Amino acid sequence: MITAVIDDKVYMAARNNAQWCDAMCRAHGLPGSFGARVWTNGRRTPPLYPDAVTLTGDATADDILGTVDTAGPGCSVKDSFVSLDLAAAGFEVLFEAQWLHRPGDLPAPVPPPGREWERVRSPAELAAWAAAWDGDEGLAGLFRPELLTDPATTFLAAREAPGKDRIVAGAVVSLGAGAAGISNLFAVDDDLDAAWAGALAAVARRWPGTPVVGYEQGDDLTAAVGQGCAPVGPLRVWLVSAQAADEE
Repeated sequence: MITAVIDDKVYMAARNNAQWCDAMCRAHGLPGSFGARVWTNGRRTPPLYPDAVTLTGDATADDILGTVDTAGPGCSVKDSFVSLDLAAAGFEVLFEAQWLHRPGDLPAPVPPPGREWERVRSPAELAAWAAAWDGDEGLAGLFRPELLTDPATTFLAAREAPGKDRIVAGAVVSLGAGAAGISNLFAVDDDLDAAWAGALAAVARRWPGTPVVGYEQGDDLTAAVGQGCAPVGPLRVWLVSAQAADEE
């Protein structure tokens, strides 16, 4: 049997992402557990966050299914190495994306002028950040103030100009596995190129020499690649199918 060679950067990105997922769950009082091959959470995780993230390419369905709650809708698994087949367990593919890596020694992008990227520090600022990220989708409550006390988590917000309050772009930066993970990047004007440039420049200022990881798809992927992030491997997210949930 020929075994696919997995880029080490994928392991870095997957573990960094699992650590961010765990931080989000801990903020909601739902800490997960790290095993040798997978991070799992036995209780239903917050919306948009998986119940499991594989950490190695040899993780199996058995590593996951006995430790997560597959009863009812909402259970999801981040298959970091596209190495699982969970269809027989009642899952279906929700989406696929690409892990990203940007070397720490790559020159930082030069963002467009007129936007100041700053760290979010107070619960009030976080609420404003979350409202801008959410766009009236009803999920702003995901980002709880407890995250502001996590030393590995930083919220970055871009404002139109110095002294202005309106947040026009932002991102979460999660430190771990030797990298800075960028997630939840947004731009209220949909200028994703400017948002990626600004976020990456802010990371380079605060954590010089630190590689950046994350994952994206579609237009977000195109914008990230345009600012020097390289796709290093695919990932797949599985979700318990509606039919399987109905049968429980």
